[in-house]
Amino acid sequence: MALPINGNFLPTVRLGTAQEVTIGASSAQSAAIGTAGHTPNKLLRLCATVDCRLAFGVNPTATATGAFLPADAIEYIELFPGDKVAVIQEASGGKLSIVECII
Repeated sequence: MALPINGNFLPTVRLGTAQEVTIGASSAQSAAIGTAGHTPNKLLRLCATVDCRLAFGVNPTATATGAFLPADAIEYIELFPGDKVAVIQEASGGKLSIVECII
C-alpha cells in the first residue's frame, strides 16, 4: 500500500509478529520466520542497537564478513518462509529487532 503525502507516495506496511535476538560475539539465530514451504515470502523490518553482521537462510551463521547493518538503521529484507536471521556483533553487544511486515 502507498500513502499519498504532498503529491508523493510513501510505501507503507503494517507491522506484525516481532522478535528480538541478542547480539554478541557468537552468531545467534532468530526463530524461523513463517512456516517452511508456505507462500508468500516474508518481508521483514530489521533494526539493531549496535553495528552488526547478518546472515540469512534455513540454518545461517553470521560471520565478520556477513551483510553489515549499522546501528539504528532500518533495513527491509525478503525471506523465504521458514528461513532465519543470524546476527553477530561488529564491536559490542546489543539487540536486533525483527518484525514481519504485513503488506
